[in-house]
Amino acid sequence: MITIHRINGEEFILNEKHIEIMEARPDTVITLTNDRKYVVKESVSEVLELIREVRERNFPDGE
Repeated sequence: MITIHRINGEEFILNEKHIEIMEARPDTVITLTNDRKYVVKESVSEVLELIREVRERNFPDGE
C-alpha cells in the first residue's frame, strides 16, 4: 500500500495493486479497477516511484 495525498492535502492509503490507469490532466487522476477515481497531489512519476519503493521493500529479491 502507498501513502498519497488528495488535492486538499488529506493523506490516505491506497492499495497500489488496484490501480488500473493513471493520467496527468494536469492533476493526477488514478482510476482503480472498480472505476473509483482519485485526484491526487503527486505526479504520475511520483506515484510510480512510491509503487517501486513498496515493491522493493516487499520483494527485495525481485520476486
